[in-house]
Amino acid sequence: MFRTRYAPDYTLFAVILLLLLLGAVMVYSSSYVWAEYKYADQFFYLKRQLLFCGVGVIGMFFFMIIPYGNWKKYSKIILLACFLLLLAVLIPGIGMERGGAQSWIGVGAFSVQPSEFMKLGLIIFLAAYLSVQQKYITSFKKGFLPSLILVFTAFGLIMLQPDLGTGVVLVGTCMVMIYIAGARLLHFVGLGAIGAAGFLLLILSAPYRISRITAFINPWEDPLGDGFQIIQSLYAIGPGGLMGLGLGESIQKYFYLPEPQNDFIFAIIGEELGFLGGTFVIGLFALLFWRGMKVALEAPDAYGRFLALGIVSMLTIQVMINISVVIGLIPVTGITLPFLSYGGSSLTLTLCSAGILLNISRYSRL
Repeated sequence: MFRTRYAPDYTLFAVILLLLLLGAVMVYSSSYVWAEYKYADQFFYLKRQLLFCGVGVIGMFFFMIIPYGNWKKYSKIILLACFLLLLAVLIPGIGMERGGAQSWIGVGAFSVQPSEFMKLGLIIFLAAYLSVQQKYITSFKKGFLPSLILVFTAFGLIMLQPDLGTGVVLVGTCMVMIYIAGARLLHFVGLGAIGAAGFLLLILSAPYRISRITAFINPWEDPLGDGFQIIQSLYAIGPGGLMGLGLGESIQKYFYLPEPQNDFIFAIIGEELGFLGGTFVIGLFALLFWRGMKVALEAPDAYGRFLALGIVSMLTIQVMINISVVIGLIPVTGITLPFLSYGGSSLTLTLCSAGILLNISRYSRL
């Protein structure tokens, strides 16, 4: 039995709004040069970002008000709709191709990315499944295998686009949920061996992925080609020093770092706001993780715990991958930085996920 607290976790809410505000400022600071050059409007990306923020915040408040238990009732329908969207994006004439990946569906002047819907939809369904079937999760056939089939079916459809970065976030999030549910470590060891072999095949099957690996190992081998982006990212972070060059004073955004308002916005943060600015951003994400985990631990039922855990894991994994790419720790994946990067469906769905997390925070045990 549990009661409604009525008020959400104000600390978590404040962190989300602060990240959004910082994101809007940095999207403008990092993009106005490109926006002026491409669209003759230095506010082009900012205006769209504010629009996405507005839609996302409305979605966040909607999900924050609706009791999270309702999503359990419709989890199968939500998952089916997400699978249909993933299939639709692969159909010529419906799916739109950008950057070599057919990952978008056009809606008027805008587009949506079905893989973003799948991340949230699969978390909602898996939380419902694990809350009911948790007692079977130690059994390979009854609990572990059905979960794997579902997760890797979604992963396979995403890889047909292809979108390895989003696929990795989705699989990583689901594996965390399954492990916390009590799956046996031995099963994960076997899965890890198979996964490593499959990951190697995925890399070898696409020349551009091999190029990303070689560029990661030695970007200076091809400084004007595959290594260009990571080199320019490091050139942005390095001169930032302790205090940064100053807000709006980035050099790399002047046509050196490609579209810096997207995946590499953290590089501009490091250049303009320095080590202290980057540390502040990481601190905000650490605070978000802590408050999110607190929400998960205090949730009144198993479904709420798994749902909160899934959302927090998704956000944390995405942050870790994005920042690791920007500072050169792992190869380029094409993953946005939650709440900060310029984006439409990514930002909107992230805010909707945050709304569900805030709703869970409104409940506590008696």
